[in-house]
Amino acid sequence: MKRQDLTPKTDFTGPALEFDFPGVQIGIAEYEEGPTGCTVIAFDEPAELLIDARGGAPYAVGDFGVTDAVCLTGGSVYGIEAVSGVNRAILEARANTVTWDALAAVAGGVIYDFGPRANAIHPDAELGYAAWQARKPGVFPLGARGVGRSATAGKGFLFDRAEQAGQGGAFRQIGDVRIAFFVVTNPVGAIHDRSGKVVCGHIDPETGERAPLLADLEMKIDRSLRGPSTNTTLSVLVIDQKLTDPGALGRIARQVHASMARAIQPFHMAVDGDVLFAVSTNAVESPLHEMLLATAASEVAWDAVLASVPGYGQR
Repeated sequence: MKRQDLTPKTDFTGPALEFDFPGVQIGIAEYEEGPTGCTVIAFDEPAELLIDARGGAPYAVGDFGVTDAVCLTGGSVYGIEAVSGVNRAILEARANTVTWDALAAVAGGVIYDFGPRANAIHPDAELGYAAWQARKPGVFPLGARGVGRSATAGKGFLFDRAEQAGQGGAFRQIGDVRIAFFVVTNPVGAIHDRSGKVVCGHIDPETGERAPLLADLEMKIDRSLRGPSTNTTLSVLVIDQKLTDPGALGRIARQVHASMARAIQPFHMAVDGDVLFAVSTNAVESPLHEMLLATAASEVAWDAVLASVPGYGQR
């Protein structure tokens, strides 16, 4: 199929997180023909940014220290083109002003979503442009939507025991401080709930049962070393508390990213490219200690991971 024949889809129904976070908007666009897509978290004003990348195969761009938007996209290295579409949309919104202080700062990361589909269709600049143009506040579609359209989890070490995953979101407010977490789960590991039960991935194709660990583990790991790198979990943590310590956002990002290993097991593997974009809008003065903030955000992150599983925990 020729790229000019692809039409971005930007209107969706189905499960969605509704949240109240001033200055934050969500834009989603998909190509049904993939299926693949991208998800844009946009900010009304430039926000502070810290990127924490882990695993053996991360691919992220836009580590400027500030950001106007974060674009999460499918299509692996080819899908990064969607970020340029968001840049173009912001350029037009700023009346094509190209002075230094008006340049767009867009961060982005990719997942490999070609595994479940036999085509090379990937998010491009037009899809990123459409996602930013479609942005609106307070609604984040859940499950196999946007960047999560062809995401899978729990592939097993032979990459043959996956289940459909997707994108998830969660929100909590503590006093005046807002915490939002958005994620697309595409890991080699399985997704676990708070009881330790596997709720997505590592499924036995014969019995339909899920298991936290696979039999014959040593053999499967040895064989997987010759397999493809087809995994990545991308996350966006957004808070609005003003952080006076310049190192605080980095410490919070690392604590939250590490905490996600409770929900995704195993996590940060050599064939994962896990990236967390930590963002603070610095809009609220609050005495909330950074350790309490990071601990609460870690729980919100687990909620978001569970919300990424189609049919599980989605309201």
